[in-house]
Amino acid sequence: MRWAAMGVGVLACLGALPAGAQDEEKPSGTRLEVYGFAMVDTGYNFGTIDPDWYDVVRPTKLPSFDGEFGGEGRVFFGVRQSRLGVKSFMLTPLGELKVHLEAELFGVGDDAGQTTFRLRHAFGELGQFGAGQTWSGFMDPDVFPNSIEYWGPTGMVFYRNAQIRWRPLQGTPSEVHVSIESPGGAADLDRFADRSELEGVSSRFPAPDLVAHYRYTGALGHIQVAGILRYLKWDDLGTDALDLAGDEVGWGVNVSSNVKLPWKDAVLKLQFVYGNAIQNYMNDAASDIAVQMNPEDPARPIEGVGLNVLGTVAFLDLSWTPWLTSTLGHSFVNVSNSNGQDDQAFNIGHYALANVLVHPTEDFFFGPEFQWGQRRNHGGGYVYDDYRIQFSMKYSFNHVFKIKKEE
Repeated sequence: MRWAAMGVGVLACLGALPAGAQDEEKPSGTRLEVYGFAMVDTGYNFGTIDPDWYDVVRPTKLPSFDGEFGGEGRVFFGVRQSRLGVKSFMLTPLGELKVHLEAELFGVGDDAGQTTFRLRHAFGELGQFGAGQTWSGFMDPDVFPNSIEYWGPTGMVFYRNAQIRWRPLQGTPSEVHVSIESPGGAADLDRFADRSELEGVSSRFPAPDLVAHYRYTGALGHIQVAGILRYLKWDDLGTDALDLAGDEVGWGVNVSSNVKLPWKDAVLKLQFVYGNAIQNYMNDAASDIAVQMNPEDPARPIEGVGLNVLGTVAFLDLSWTPWLTSTLGHSFVNVSNSNGQDDQAFNIGHYALANVLVHPTEDFFFGPEFQWGQRRNHGGGYVYDDYRIQFSMKYSFNHVFKIKKEE
């Protein structure tokens, strides 16, 4: 009862309305919106990082031992944040039909380090139901700070995922989201990677991830509580006597909020997430599954286990004047490693930044940002700190074309 009363108190304090990335488009007839921006980033990295991630701060990509990525001190330039998007809105007898397509130039995966087109959103929605790729229901995009560093807070839930969703309540003051989403994950074999009995182990995902969240929006901001449940499985295809097949039920809880403060139009952005085997939903974390030693069972001397992960985000966005803004804050992620992981496995990441951005017009800004990232290994006490200064310029556009139906 005490927790319930506290929850009611928080909702009462939040009151009734604000704006953010989750705001609903108000129906206003058939129209097409074309938007995007050209953005150039330049800076100096006082440390070093995996060359494929030269222009971002990702603690998981920092060196796990001295000299892994060569010497320190590098200048970088890039336009990979540049973006192009289209939104279409059409009124139908079943409600408003919305379609959202968006791409950028930041390569990942096999294209990591390249300037190449990458799909961000490909999503459609009609009434309460939607399908395609967009923000996972487990995340809160409004937690992302007003920064120029591309990748963002290491401990944030940040994932665009293919999904089918149902939102029986939309907008303010309440939103309810339920979705089934594409599963995924990665295994960390580490010190056992060269053992022959692991060569025949193959992962699979028998069920989609189940995601839900509730969001309350009020005059002082919003609060969102999200949950996820998932099932991961791996099969032993080998011919030896050892049976290394297994499964894991992953789960997680994510609580996030924006709080408007009565000073300099300040917005406090907060998030706390904890779960097991949900690392692929995190902005920058390691593997969902890792090998663990199991000496008590000769038939299964090693086995796969899900790894717990904790993430936090705390950032403050400030508007000093209509043309001058600042952001500062910190994010943290901690992975609970297994006893089968190598000493160089990722354990803890820190991420922090502070900036001053100048907005001469609504569609143009520029400014500098100081950034810090830190990586801590699972064992051996190795810690690596990376400092960098970045300067960016962003030129945006947004055009809405209203379409009249023929009589």
